[in-house]
Amino acid sequence: MPRALLVDDDKNSLGALAEWVGGEGFEVRTAASLAEARQSIAEGSFDLAVVDLQLPDGAGTELVQELEQQPNVEVLIVTGHGTVDSAVDAFRGGAIDYLTKPVDLDRLRKSLAHVRQAAELRSEIVELRGELRRLGRFGPMIGASPAMQQVYDLVARVAPTDTTVLVTGETGVGKELVARMVHQLSRRAKKPFLPTNCGAVPANLIESELFGHEKGSFTGAERQRKGIFERASGGTLFLDEVTEMPIELQVKLLRVLETGRVTRVGAERAEAVDVRIVTATNRDPEEAAASGRLRRDLLYRIHVFPIHVPPLRERGTDVELLAQHFLGELNRGAETAKVFREPALALLRSHPWPGNVRELKNVVERAFILAPEATIEAEHVPLATAPVAAQPGGPLELRVGSSVAELERALILATLDELQGNKREAARILGLSLKTLYNRLKEYGR
Repeated sequence: MPRALLVDDDKNSLGALAEWVGGEGFEVRTAASLAEARQSIAEGSFDLAVVDLQLPDGAGTELVQELEQQPNVEVLIVTGHGTVDSAVDAFRGGAIDYLTKPVDLDRLRKSLAHVRQAAELRSEIVELRGELRRLGRFGPMIGASPAMQQVYDLVARVAPTDTTVLVTGETGVGKELVARMVHQLSRRAKKPFLPTNCGAVPANLIESELFGHEKGSFTGAERQRKGIFERASGGTLFLDEVTEMPIELQVKLLRVLETGRVTRVGAERAEAVDVRIVTATNRDPEEAAASGRLRRDLLYRIHVFPIHVPPLRERGTDVELLAQHFLGELNRGAETAKVFREPALALLRSHPWPGNVRELKNVVERAFILAPEATIEAEHVPLATAPVAAQPGGPLELRVGSSVAELERALILATLDELQGNKREAARILGLSLKTLYNRLKEYGR
């Protein structure tokens, strides 16, 4: 139960307020002076302090300034002698609201709901932190390595805020999972979480996908359609591979982030949206800006709170932890009880995992299928070296007997390497649709 400290020298007002706040789900403690309030604060922590401005031994703003140094305490000012100057001082001191007597109960109820929700989130985060220490997991995220513990800590710190987050890391490390965790631990958790891959949407459709369009605004626009900014209103919008967004569209995205308003394609009026933005990229964002792939002003706008997800090769024993987790999911789905033999685990631990967690999940699934009995041996773990190779800028070296699928895989990956991961250009050169390329990379664990 969240705790509230009520500070007022008017006994009648204090008693009525205590009864009402207690009825809203708070454990209440009262004080009639600054001295009593300070004593209560010294004896325990609070989630909310409701403070009168005029007290027998000083001004309530003194307490507001002191409470600003306390973690996780929201302050609400209630006074019978409100002035513009006192309201300004209160907000400068960190108060979340300023109410005059008689108190507007509907407005007070909204403030209390805000505080109660924040307290519940903090409690959930503390619980999750305890879980990750014991089991090596943070909600749906798996890993006990120091590198992942740092990721968990950053997620826990930023999630309760509305701060824009940029998640970086190689392909397959689980950037979307980090974004989902930020959403799940936020005040927006009950609202939509909408992901979109900026690199997978055709360039001529991405503006409509993001911002929506009006009926008749272009060929094929047979009805009005809301974009993901509007559909995610109140929740979280995850923009994956943001560095792959066409440069001309980045200007419009920046305008939306700065104004909180979107204009549908073909519309004259902008619509207000309330979304939390989480972006992700597998590129170095500074290098993307330096090369002109990402507008520097947009980089400054999205690079508020960076979270870097480490590659699997830097996570030590997390490989085995993740492999056991994926095997457990497969066993539950098939109602089996297959287990890894130590040689199979040793093989998994020794692999560099260029495709990261996604590649590991695919390998475990194939090993599960290949193992005919209850044990998974090393021979069932499909980690054979590729039968083809390529030198940067040079021809592919092919081995007679390679399958067409193996040759296609090598060609796609070599082209991507040569183009430094530029999927849109690789798809053009290979004669594939961007969607087909993404499907192939998913199959390869990349």
